[in-house]
Amino acid sequence: MGQSISSPPPATVMRSSPPSSCPMHDMPSTGCPIQHNNPPVAKSSGGCPIDHSSLNTLNPTNQMPNLPQTPIYPQSVALPTERTMSSIPRVVDAETRTDTRQTWEYPSPQQFYNALVRKGLDTPAEHVETVVEIHNFLNERAWGEVLKWERKVAQEGDEEPHLARFKGRPGEMSPKARFWMLAGWLLPSRFNTEPPFDRHDWIVRRPRDGTEVRYVIDYYSAPSTLNGDPGFALDVRPALDSFESIQQRVAVGMDSVWEELREKGWGKSERGGTQQAS
Repeated sequence: MGQSISSPPPATVMRSSPPSSCPMHDMPSTGCPIQHNNPPVAKSSGGCPIDHSSLNTLNPTNQMPNLPQTPIYPQSVALPTERTMSSIPRVVDAETRTDTRQTWEYPSPQQFYNALVRKGLDTPAEHVETVVEIHNFLNERAWGEVLKWERKVAQEGDEEPHLARFKGRPGEMSPKARFWMLAGWLLPSRFNTEPPFDRHDWIVRRPRDGTEVRYVIDYYSAPSTLNGDPGFALDVRPALDSFESIQQRVAVGMDSVWEELREKGWGKSERGGTQQAS
């Protein structure tokens, strides 16, 4: 896997809520969510009162355990258990042999809070609903960026690609993110010095032939807007896992270079004509 600097700059997404890394996609498999300083009555002597057998089983499509919808310590307010359907296709009709378009389902605020507790992240329960809204909004925006890439290689009559599986990798910085961090260290006045606050790897399947393409998504905090709302930036691009992805990244990178030169008036004389090399 690798990234290059040929990709276009991240798309900036504005939202009037603070950024938050996604806690749902790379869950630890150990640790009881109950504080044992004052434990409830256990099912058996010396054991944790929570059955971890289902929580430790990860779904291979999203690397998530089966999180409960029940409140857990130290939750102080009730949280909704309703889950929101996304617009991201998960299975195409040809695979289900039905006329129903299936999409991924976002976790409920209660499940999200349970995930935060299991990761040891101290987030007030009253803020979780807002965090979930941001989480869902950013994922919808990321899928929109994926579709921009996919349209460049789509053929006439192709069905919409779908997200086959994904994994959150917040503790692993992508090579491209490392490059920009180095650039920020060398030229802090020109480049961002903040690392991405989250990373996802999405596997996108093309229904035409079943080809699977891995996309890398880096989530950044962006400067606040003029009215004080915090901003976000997403860097979405196909990973350099295939020759086609390399071609795609280079082509888009060159398009960005030429567009920048055209905006600067490169190759045009003061009269509006094209300059000739002497």
